Amino acid sequence: MDEKFRRLIELGAGEFEHVNGSVMAHLEGTRCLLKSWQACDTLLDAALYHGAYESPAFESEWFGFAQRQEVVAIIGQPVEELVYHYCACNRIPFFTQFSEQQSPLFYNRLTNSSLQIAPSLLANVCELTVANELDIALHDSEFVEQHGHNLNQWFSTMQPFLSLGANRKVQQVFGGLI
Repeated sequence: MDEKFRRLIELGAGEFEHVNGSVMAHLEGTRCLLKSWQACDTLLDAALYHGAYESPAFESEWFGFAQRQEVVAIIGQPVEELVYHYCACNRIPFFTQFSEQQSPLFYNRLTNSSLQIAPSLLANVCELTVANELDIALHDSEFVEQHGHNLNQWFSTMQPFLSLGANRKVQQVFGGLI
């Protein structure tokens, strides 16, 4: 077991259930997808901690947003910045604008604001989002049935911001949905 997984267990991550089983299995599954796409180390580490803060889909949390400095001390600033943006993302306005804009704005659900973020951060938020949803889809056919069509539409508009590996996996998992 690597150091990052040990720290997750110490934080209580193994105690949470996820939509498709244990949260630990989901975090590792998300990281494995990203690793197969040759993601950078920051993105791989963010995959392990992407549930550190509350999100609308998963209300259990290890830390509150007020504890960002504590999280930075554990996982480092670049990883925490990505995890924060992933968890703070207001997904519907964020995803739906991709088909309309070449430089999509990031919509922060916590501050009710939108802003331009660095292209690398934007791409990493997209890549982490896709890996997260694909890991769920790969283990839950009902999830694909219920959400696959919308995810396929959103992810197809995100193609310019995704790696070749992510785009291929989206096509493999959701491509048959019309």
